[in-house]
Amino acid sequence: MTSPAAETSPESAPAGALGRLVDSLGVRGAPKGLPPVERWNPAYCGEIDMRIAADGTWHYNGSPIARPALVRLFSTVLRKDPERFVLVTPVERVGIVVEDAPFLAVEMAVDGEGDARQIAFRTNVDDLVQVGPEHPLRFETDGTGGVKPYVLVRGDLWALVTRALALDLIALGEERGQHFGIAVGGAFVEIAPATALDAPA
Repeated sequence: MTSPAAETSPESAPAGALGRLVDSLGVRGAPKGLPPVERWNPAYCGEIDMRIAADGTWHYNGSPIARPALVRLFSTVLRKDPERFVLVTPVERVGIVVEDAPFLAVEMAVDGEGDARQIAFRTNVDDLVQVGPEHPLRFETDGTGGVKPYVLVRGDLWALVTRALALDLIALGEERGQHFGIAVGGAFVEIAPATALDAPA
């Protein structure tokens, strides 16, 4: 699957939420394509000392990677295998540690209301995704009972929605029957059972 950031140029940007995010990237949204990592199957070469922290920071040999362009480059060859996250090239495959999700959703655009609502996200590595069947939302709870939203970017690589955006996202929620959730892209995504809203703090 190719991300919208790889498919869309500012000159041909779609309307709505996704189009606004493409415009915000300017030349960075120009089509570049993504390596076909899903088709590469080189030998596994073991782990390297690379870690994606829960806050989205990439570390190598214990130190943060300071160059955003290098992080974006690594992100294009990241893949989730059944056993682990790997960086993969045609000739080698190495394991890395991902503490939570490999990406962060750091910007959100919303158009419309109810079932016609569109929501698009930009990640910390400039992937653009519009919530829908290919880029679903999911909600989990953390150890304190808080809600953590995620959006699928590609493959089995998810982006954690930052806390500030999560609050904005949940503010769009509504009760439907026994569920509290958010309407987006013609679907209703459950956030929590409606009964949880009445639970004591």
